[in-house]
Amino acid sequence: MKYYRITGITAAVALLIGAIGCNNSSTKSTDGADSSSSIDTNTAQKMDSINVSPIADSKEFPGADLQIASITAEKVGTDSAKVTVKYAIKNFKLTEMTDDAHAAHMANSHDGQHIHFILDNKPYTALYKPENSVTVPLNSEHYLLSFLSRSYHESIKTTEASKLVKFKIDATGKLTTDATPKEPSLFYSRPKGEYKGDETKSLLLDFYLVNTKLAPDGNKVIADINGQTFTLDKWGPYEIKGLPIGNNKVKLTLVDKDGNAVTGDNVSVERDIKLSEK
Repeated sequence: MKYYRITGITAAVALLIGAIGCNNSSTKSTDGADSSSSIDTNTAQKMDSINVSPIADSKEFPGADLQIASITAEKVGTDSAKVTVKYAIKNFKLTEMTDDAHAAHMANSHDGQHIHFILDNKPYTALYKPENSVTVPLNSEHYLLSFLSRSYHESIKTTEASKLVKFKIDATGKLTTDATPKEPSLFYSRPKGEYKGDETKSLLLDFYLVNTKLAPDGNKVIADINGQTFTLDKWGPYEIKGLPIGNNKVKLTLVDKDGNAVTGDNVSVERDIKLSEK
């Protein structure tokens, strides 16, 4: 397994030797607002066959706000409950195409902007209407992360544009919410599923952090892509190039400043994705 670190210093060095340029990524500031990272993180880092680089200049959405208007449950059958979540959105339009250059070279939803609905860190459901229903077992406990997404699936990384809820379903189908989780958490978003044709050339690597931030001397995310391992010390979207046609594996793990895995319910996630020529 090979290990690489994507940092401002390595980016600056790569720029001097003529590596591929990329714009600066979004990071989450202490007050929860999107902010731009320093310019020296702008350069792609090519590590053997796989190229991982920060993405930049994504369209911003000042004031974008996502609230959970209601979350309810009702018993269905003998062993399940139907959970329904309804949202209230401000300063953001679902189904609108994001006017952004990144939409032209990454997988872009033809249905436009949406909500990523991530239950228990499983592959998300894209919501184009402000509500969704899922069926879960009785006597179960769940984490639900929801956030606003650009049409090409890049998340809006602000406190106001995301909501994390922990809830329980009892034996009668009654739903109760726990206190807002306080532990550091990492939720996987992209890449996801199958990519075909031109979509295989550039894949979005995007994840969502809650109750933590990344720094060269703090927590980081380890991205293991087909056995090549990259250390990410800035929270923002990344671009993956050079993946082979066929099956690929991406694993994201939250680690501390010493490289030790952070403990918790949502700190390491793995996905299988597939690339096809047609």
